[in-house]
Amino acid sequence: MAVLPLLLCLLPLAPASSPSQPATSSPCPRRCRCQTQSLPLSVLCPGAGLLFVPPSLDRRAAELRLADNFIAAVRRRDLANMTGLLHLSLSRNTIRHVAVGAFADLRALRALHLDGNRLTSLGEGQLRGLVNLRHLILSNNQLAALAAGALDDCAETLEDLDLSYNNLEQLPWEALGRLGNVNTLGLDHNLLASVPAGAFSRLHKLARLDMTSNRLTTIPPDPLFSRLPLLARPRGSPASALVLAFGGNPLHCNCELVWLRRLAREDDLEACASPPALGGRYFWAVGEEEFVCEPPVVTHRSPPLAVPAGRPAALRCRAVGDPEPRVRWVSPQGRLVGNSSRARAFPNGTLELLVTEPGDGGIFTCIAANAAGEATAAVELTVGPPPPPQLANSTSCDPPRDGDPDALTPPSAASASAKAADPGPPTDRGVQVTEHGATAALVQWPDQRPIPGIRMYQIQYNSSADDILVYRMIPADSRSFLLSDLASGRTYDLCVLAVYEDSATGLTATRPVGCARFSTEPALRPCGSPHAPFLGGTMIIALGGVIVASVLVFIFVLLMRYKVHGGQPPGKAKAPAPVSSVCSQTNGALGPTPAPPAPEPAAPRAHTVVQLDCEPWRPSHEPTGP
Repeated sequence: MAVLPLLLCLLPLAPASSPSQPATSSPCPRRCRCQTQSLPLSVLCPGAGLLFVPPSLDRRAAELRLADNFIAAVRRRDLANMTGLLHLSLSRNTIRHVAVGAFADLRALRALHLDGNRLTSLGEGQLRGLVNLRHLILSNNQLAALAAGALDDCAETLEDLDLSYNNLEQLPWEALGRLGNVNTLGLDHNLLASVPAGAFSRLHKLARLDMTSNRLTTIPPDPLFSRLPLLARPRGSPASALVLAFGGNPLHCNCELVWLRRLAREDDLEACASPPALGGRYFWAVGEEEFVCEPPVVTHRSPPLAVPAGRPAALRCRAVGDPEPRVRWVSPQGRLVGNSSRARAFPNGTLELLVTEPGDGGIFTCIAANAAGEATAAVELTVGPPPPPQLANSTSCDPPRDGDPDALTPPSAASASAKAADPGPPTDRGVQVTEHGATAALVQWPDQRPIPGIRMYQIQYNSSADDILVYRMIPADSRSFLLSDLASGRTYDLCVLAVYEDSATGLTATRPVGCARFSTEPALRPCGSPHAPFLGGTMIIALGGVIVASVLVFIFVLLMRYKVHGGQPPGKAKAPAPVSSVCSQTNGALGPTPAPPAPEPAAPRAHTVVQLDCEPWRPSHEPTGP
């Protein structure tokens, strides 16, 4: 009994557990180092040779480093219930797949490193749940597609987005424009060929934009660029400056990049790739006056078209300029024509009317515009009544209609009047096309001595049935050129341009000398029936019938000859039959009698009862009975 009071006295002296130490702890994964003695908890497994995320992770960890392993996928259960995780590094693994909702429980995560993996796309549900994410590093993957909603959950918190060294040709620019808190945006070393205007206008906190080594030929001006000074190097730059890097792109140095050339920069990486006169020159060494554009010139348009109602019609318009002009069409009613249920407008300048109606006729206007100006051309469309039904056996020698792309249009009074009504490209400067035959034409133009420093002439032409513009470079001392390899029966639009050196800027420029329209002679072709395949089949059937009839007649002749010669081939003796049955006609007489020859046909006579006695007949050399 004395022992019990002693134990009660010693009980308060037992050490209490430290409140800062975790009550329970999960075992540390093999080959990993775990910091579990104090909060926050850390699990460090870099270069541990892991093939998957360890299942025995402490779910209370605030830091998880799994870089430089061989993890191929992140599954839904790998990071479940890790609600306190703040930093996750999965860099330099072999991750090809991230399950939808794999990060759904990581609502406190601030930094996610997925660089150096093998991701090819990022969908809308793979980053779901990252509502507090600040840093997202996706560089050095194989990303070719980024879904528009992939960054929705972290759009308001993201500060650093790195998409460099991927295979991105397009980006969800509207989604990127909602990243209002982003400071650094890395888009370098991708395959981006264009950036829409105003793509960064809402990124007011953007401090660095890297678009190095893409396929950009131009960079459109952005309101963000005009509000902040642009610098190429962050060293010594003010806090409000925007560091813009765009070296390593094939920049086309024309008037569209004058805004960038006017900025005070300290960069030595950018260079011009085109036009040829500026190719390879240092971007900041090119004078502002050398960033020039050329206004559009319409080089080809469709001749007047006449189609019956209900048929399709294709109107073509081609233009050249720097930058490449954009072609639009205006209907005879003055409305802009675009893609609809009855019309399709193509980027190459072709307007296709799928089904024409009588109200579609009139003058269509082609407008080619770029940053230097615009040019217009008129195309007349006539919509006639529907064609009458064609008879099945009708033939025609008429040439195809001019609206047919493969038409070989011979000259006629109708085409001559149409050409007189539509003079085509201007010819008031003396460009003439003479001596044109079926496949060749001679082009002549006057001397251009008023233009100093002419280096060469350029001839460009195109036919009404071809979308390809053909160029010919002619020496400066030439005043004529013979075009060969033309298609017969085609209408061509041709322009001559003088290439000279501008004395004011020292650059190579072009000036139109004049344009002309001509038609090659039609190729001679025989008049044929539109139903030639059917006629050919009929001829084959008739010939086969003649052959079969000839064979039947031949067989019939053979049979008749065989019958005449007694069933033996002609020229052979008839072999005696050993025994046969012969029926002789008797009038009551006894004994056999030879069979009489076949009587000649005679008039019908009265019926007579005749008795026929039939006996076996034997040859004459055999003895007969008594």
